[in-house]
Amino acid sequence: MSPRVAAVSNLFAIVVAAVAWPTLMLQYWLMLWSGPALEVTLRFFSFFTILSNLLVALVATSSATGGGWAALRIWRGPRVRGLAALSISVTCLIYAVLLQSLWHPMGPQLVADRSLHYVVPFLFVVWWLALLPHGALVWRDALRWLAFPLAFLIWTLGRGAVVHEYPYPFMDVDHLGYVAVLLNSLLVGALFLGLGLALVAMDKALARHT
Repeated sequence: MSPRVAAVSNLFAIVVAAVAWPTLMLQYWLMLWSGPALEVTLRFFSFFTILSNLLVALVATSSATGGGWAALRIWRGPRVRGLAALSISVTCLIYAVLLQSLWHPMGPQLVADRSLHYVVPFLFVVWWLALLPHGALVWRDALRWLAFPLAFLIWTLGRGAVVHEYPYPFMDVDHLGYVAVLLNSLLVGALFLGLGLALVAMDKALARHT
């Protein structure tokens, strides 16, 4: 990567972080009005939208700050960056196709909603495609990345069994039952796998043209 491209990439990372972190804080602040702080905090981190945006924010911040601090260096690995690109893309796609029509936010909630689901995904994917180095991903990374949504599914079903609250309608066991929710989860997993393979393919293709 040339010094000029590296400088632009670093600037873009700052932009991504500068959008992602305030948006996450805005969404948390909006949710704090809905109940006790501990309960709201657990609910906040029980949305895949929040987790994927948090992953993006950490990856962008680690690149923007540079340095060798181990706590940030881990987020600069190509596989973590690829997972972030995959997760935030799935967040955008599922929201656009399945969830956006189910509610109509206004005011600050509309700002947070559109930023979490569209602005941050767009900025991060553009950064990943155009300004980050490529060629380090392998095909089995697409399988490794499935651990993230699988962990989220396990957490969601476990928490839902206790509090009877689910982050998304297609995961609501109380209304759909476990069979339907597991089938829906398999479809989402297939989306993760297919898009993950596509990202690896793009990584390899971009590496050949740089």
